[in-house]
Amino acid sequence: MSKCNPVMIGAVHRDSIAMRYSAFSVFLNALRGNKGWTPAWRSPVPKNHYDVIIVGGGGHGLATAYYLAKEFGVTNVAVLEKGYVGSGNVGRNTTIIRSNYLLQGNNPFYELSMKLWEGLEQDFNFNAMVSQRGVLNLYHSDAQRDAYTRRGNAMRLHGVDADLLDRNAVRQLLPFLDFDNARFPIQGALMQRRGGTVRHDAVAWGYARGADSRGVDIIQNCEVTGIRRENGRVVGVETSQGFIGCGKLALAAAGNSTTVADMVDLKLPIESHVLQAFVSEGLKPFIDNVVTFGAGHFYVSQSDKGGLVFGGDIDGYNSYAQRGNLATVEHVAEAGVAMIPALSRVRVLRAWGGVMDMSMDGSPIIDRTAIDNLYLNAGWCYGGFKATPASGFCYAHLIAKNEPHETGRAFRLDRFARGRMIDEKGVGSQPNLH
Repeated sequence: MSKCNPVMIGAVHRDSIAMRYSAFSVFLNALRGNKGWTPAWRSPVPKNHYDVIIVGGGGHGLATAYYLAKEFGVTNVAVLEKGYVGSGNVGRNTTIIRSNYLLQGNNPFYELSMKLWEGLEQDFNFNAMVSQRGVLNLYHSDAQRDAYTRRGNAMRLHGVDADLLDRNAVRQLLPFLDFDNARFPIQGALMQRRGGTVRHDAVAWGYARGADSRGVDIIQNCEVTGIRRENGRVVGVETSQGFIGCGKLALAAAGNSTTVADMVDLKLPIESHVLQAFVSEGLKPFIDNVVTFGAGHFYVSQSDKGGLVFGGDIDGYNSYAQRGNLATVEHVAEAGVAMIPALSRVRVLRAWGGVMDMSMDGSPIIDRTAIDNLYLNAGWCYGGFKATPASGFCYAHLIAKNEPHETGRAFRLDRFARGRMIDEKGVGSQPNLH
């Protein structure tokens, strides 16, 4: 879970991007003392004008730029990142991917994302460490079993894999769980075998490298401070590196979406909350899958280094800080120990926080705004990382064609005013409950 120094990845010359990663290139560079590697992407000086500017150099912004160039031939694109690539939510999550959704809007979208994950490494020639180890959602009551049965049937009707496991089947896979917990006895689980984990940093680096090699300018340490309009149309952005003009402006700023939208007096149905993630000391392998607790919000997997990567609920108050509070740490730890008692003997090494853009119904927004030439990608709540490929693809389609992609058509900005929420959890229009 360690982070690499982003400065070491910066590039300065277009010709250095052409090399292809392969077993042969690894072997050849080993013979040459590893002196033949070229930088993954450039550090360009911003041009005066771009056809498209994307605000936010996280997973969604970089994926959008990549698919704009690769699928739609739009290469005069700049991605503006106020920090360094990977400094936001794409590098601050628990790396889980899945498509085990119930509702019509979410189910096909996340399955598209899963299919893109499955071919991603070959697509952009970068090892993202995609590990389809299976995701198990535990259930603890008859009512929860029935709800998971419904979800599994909905998944299968859309061609998504789903298996309902009984108590004995779960015990064979995960014998270390507390099956006889007096409050939360484990009765079974809904399993998606194609779900799993992906190396989060590698996703950012792979998309950045792929976009850059197709002509996209990735401009780091470039904070947007204002959005310029003329006659109601967006014409560019004021940044810490000066004014940059554009034909279209696409927002992909995750938890900072509301602050960027405020620059054009656009009020979004979003609240920003911190979501903490944790990693433990290295342990011998014992958790082969991703496991989620059905009686509380807790999810855990084990990294290749042996550390347990886990998380839980968002912090209950609004915040733009990439750190959380101790009350949530205690809450997450309690849920983890209730599910796996042995966790009480494990030391937590570190924690970090991502700023979640919590929408009113827990589902995302990919849409044009009422302001000419301004596009919005936001409201990802807990589902942002797993949605990265499909989000980028659908957003690129919208920007290039001015029409929503069929898979993302439900994620309209005006659905809250129209009363057509996509409430996956069924808890109503309160962002902190999603």
